[in-house]
Amino acid sequence: MLITHDTRCALDTVVDLVNTAPEDDTTDGLANLAALLDFVRNHNMSDVGTLSELDLSAVRRIRGRFAAVFAAPDARTAASLINELVAAAGTTPRLTNHDSYDWHVHYFAPGASVADHLAADCGMALAFFVVAGEQERLRRCEAPDCRRAFVDLSRNRSRRYCDSRTCGNRLHVAAYRARRKEAAG
Repeated sequence: MLITHDTRCALDTVVDLVNTAPEDDTTDGLANLAALLDFVRNHNMSDVGTLSELDLSAVRRIRGRFAAVFAAPDARTAASLINELVAAAGTTPRLTNHDSYDWHVHYFAPGASVADHLAADCGMALAFFVVAGEQERLRRCEAPDCRRAFVDLSRNRSRRYCDSRTCGNRLHVAAYRARRKEAAG
């Protein structure tokens, strides 16, 4: 599956957005307007005007809807959720080249709110996976104490953890220690 630069940026953004949601006893990564401003800045989102508390509420709402896409049991459910997100954003695909990036497509309308911007661009990035029959690549970490979202871009669709250096390694070390303990009797 060919993933263009702008699609990859949108995928990274939607994964990071979903992962800002509080899980169990963790804090909300979008706890306040300053956190939303940091999120927008860190993801180099273009065409975002002045943000308000209304924007923060709207982004939190679509974050939950994107989380539902990652939890969707099948492509039909994912497609329905994505269609709702993209339709509500009032997409207006347009070609653009800005900030030293070559031509690419923005799906959000000029002057769109940050929530509509995210819904349109990130929704379309996820839609490409459903269209390609790759919806199962939209996953949650399999570590028991982690449910972070990620997109499995491995060649054989075998990635199980959000980060092999942390979650994957921690589980492998625990399994190794359990085997050694059992062997020691």
